[in-house]
Amino acid sequence: MSFEMDEIHVVELRMMDKRKYYPLTLASGMSIRCMLYPFMLIKTRLQIQRGHTLYKGTFDAFLKISKHEGPSGLYRGFWVSCLQLFPSMTYITSYEWTRHHLTEQASITNSKVLSFISGGTASVIGQTLAVPLDIVTQHMMLMGRRTEGGRDQVQRKLATIQTLHVSEQARHSRFGAVAAVVESIYRHEGLLGFYKGYFVSLLCFAPNSALWWCFYDMYSDGLTVVSPDWVPRLLLRTIAGPLSGVSSAIITNPLDVIRARIQVEGRPFSETVSTLWRDEGCWMMTKGLSARLISSVAFSFFIVLGYESVKRLSLLDHYKDRVRW
Repeated sequence: MSFEMDEIHVVELRMMDKRKYYPLTLASGMSIRCMLYPFMLIKTRLQIQRGHTLYKGTFDAFLKISKHEGPSGLYRGFWVSCLQLFPSMTYITSYEWTRHHLTEQASITNSKVLSFISGGTASVIGQTLAVPLDIVTQHMMLMGRRTEGGRDQVQRKLATIQTLHVSEQARHSRFGAVAAVVESIYRHEGLLGFYKGYFVSLLCFAPNSALWWCFYDMYSDGLTVVSPDWVPRLLLRTIAGPLSGVSSAIITNPLDVIRARIQVEGRPFSETVSTLWRDEGCWMMTKGLSARLISSVAFSFFIVLGYESVKRLSLLDHYKDRVRW
């Protein structure tokens, strides 16, 4: 049998050594989050601000945050965000398990259909675990970080987009701020406050996840067909990933804006949409889109690079000769 006939194009969960796969996936996720967290913070602030009261765009936000809050201001809420690595692990495990189950039990063989269904299912499970952490992280992102050279005017403007009442002392404490945010949410809204915007999160992230995986398979297959055999498969995947990120981000960005507003401001879906339309008009469709595209392209590239590399490094010995790097 020739190598081409015997080659494995999609590495499944059953083909990997789990003792290598999970630790490597966790390390990869931590590294990626550390590199790209500033884009997540900037995207959130751009989506929450009204008009251009704080920042004119992604680059302007980066410069102002760096200048007035210092480099650490770009990582406000980072350690809370790191807890989302565990929902992320659940997400990727759910994706792999659902894909395997649909193949074995439902006899679905179309890779794009498998990816679409598995991506959506994994997102529902992942978001159920991630939404409380997401809400706390978003409030932390909006607090800012005061420095000796920071201007009071900048802090006052930033305070206008915050909805939680947190003491000044706690606001500028590394760990006290997290406790104060959690306490404030629970005091005003109870446990349900940690699932504010849960359904709109599903409405946003489930289609985004399903579309991303579907586009990923589509672009991967298309690039494989038009590329010479000597081109590394990993290179094609790292091109397909960012293309998938751009495609899915453009389609779902309006839902992401609505989700962020609901989780931070606590208003109902209809009121949030009406307010956005009144304040932004058609521009609500592109609010924070540049930051989201940069984040999505970078995340997609590094996630695919890490995800596909980890899968290949975790392969059981008898599959290694059948997977091309």
